[in-house]
Amino acid sequence: MDLNETGSFFNSSNSTVKVKCAPDRRNSQMIFLMFYTILFIAGFLMNSLAIWVFFEIPSKSNFIVYLKNTVMADTLMILTFLFKIIVESQFRTPRFQIFVCQVSSVIFYLTMYISIIFLMLISADRYQKAVKPFGHPGTCRPRTAKIISATIWLSLFLLVLPNMLLFKGSSMPQNERKCSSLKTRLGLKWHEIVNFVCQIIFWGSLLIIVVCYILISRELYKSYQKIRGSSRHSKKINVNVFLVLAIFFVCFVPFHFARIPYTLSQTRDAFKCSVQIALYYIKESTLSMIALNACFDPLIYFFLCRSFKKMLFTKLNICAKRLPKLQRNMHSSNMETSL
Repeated sequence: MDLNETGSFFNSSNSTVKVKCAPDRRNSQMIFLMFYTILFIAGFLMNSLAIWVFFEIPSKSNFIVYLKNTVMADTLMILTFLFKIIVESQFRTPRFQIFVCQVSSVIFYLTMYISIIFLMLISADRYQKAVKPFGHPGTCRPRTAKIISATIWLSLFLLVLPNMLLFKGSSMPQNERKCSSLKTRLGLKWHEIVNFVCQIIFWGSLLIIVVCYILISRELYKSYQKIRGSSRHSKKINVNVFLVLAIFFVCFVPFHFARIPYTLSQTRDAFKCSVQIALYYIKESTLSMIALNACFDPLIYFFLCRSFKKMLFTKLNICAKRLPKLQRNMHSSNMETSL
């Protein structure tokens, strides 16, 4: 049976016994285990490559500052996949589940909303460059962008910190999976507050991104009308626009439709067991789509940032030139050893 309904029945002593409401994870557990394993490997490799490239690019523009912060957030998110994999595997223990609830899951959500905010800032920066390509005296400088970035990290960390602290114990039943069962009453209330704040962050960021790219498209159309030869460049920019919007709609929107009812099902006794379990599966499925964002963002770096693309090809060419030389040295060393 897939659903374990919460209900009550009477035994011979007329006492009421509660039946726990919990989903049957036997089928979904293996699916999520394989999915996050593949995602962890692919995402770790892609973001490690991005860090390797960005390490050589100086932070001379707001755009580069925001991209570097995005790759940092994505890398931290990917590291949390490792704990998700262990939780879904046979190596899970109650104590490890507590760590995931208190630390790993909180970091996952923290980095998710940091990525959302920085993608919004990237979109606003692209709009500013499209309208005033040569800048103006009021333009935000890289130093200011760094201060803004640090403020974002600190503010969101302080927002989610109570979710790490407001727990009522260090023990958890063997078969328990709900992190909400470990929270204090104040912890549950704060969890709801954080959820609504994050909803505002997401929908506000999405609105700004959509508006920015509508305005960018209008500016490009004006330029196309003035200079017909710029049509090829205009088409290239529009592809980038659809890439950013596609990532938001595919990765983030489904989860944010499901998150409020799921949070209410965890913090309040407002839904039947069958609804709670359905909301759990919806939340887990849409959450896995958010995890894809950590693999999609390197595509944004490649298509939107010419400095990133140029440095990537430079590094790959250097590696390609060094490889034959390394092979020759190894061959010479083997010959000398055989002699």
